[in-house]
Amino acid sequence: MTPKDYETLSKPYVPTRPVFKNCIRAFLSGGLICVLGQGIQEAFMAIFDMNAREAASPTVAVLILLSVILTCFGVYDKIAQWCGAGTAVPVTGFANSMCSAALEHRSEGLVLGVGANMFKLAGSVIVFGVVAAFVVGVVYAVMGWGGAH
Repeated sequence: MTPKDYETLSKPYVPTRPVFKNCIRAFLSGGLICVLGQGIQEAFMAIFDMNAREAASPTVAVLILLSVILTCFGVYDKIAQWCGAGTAVPVTGFANSMCSAALEHRSEGLVLGVGANMFKLAGSVIVFGVVAAFVVGVVYAVMGWGGAH
């Protein structure tokens, strides 16, 4: 049987994907995470008399902490299963991925288990971020958009 024959044979049994419903769920859940982040930032600004720029870093730290706590209790994965990409895109999704890898490999030890496996994912993200920042920096320098020199 060729791969094309198999595809033809199996096509009636493949469940359809509710793309529109998944997009709505991702939009709403990603938006709710952003609304939560905005609320946390507004609280930092009101309680600690910070401006928006000063409140940005602690806001991200709180969102990461909430994501890690929910991951440790197994709640974030259930939320992400229903929400789909809406929970994967914000910083909370990256924190969930890192924490999940750490939890999964903790029995192998702190260095070779948690450290090595947790940073397999982070390494690719960090490399992509550095390369992208370099390319954008070169484009800005070549085009003269870098501000005052």
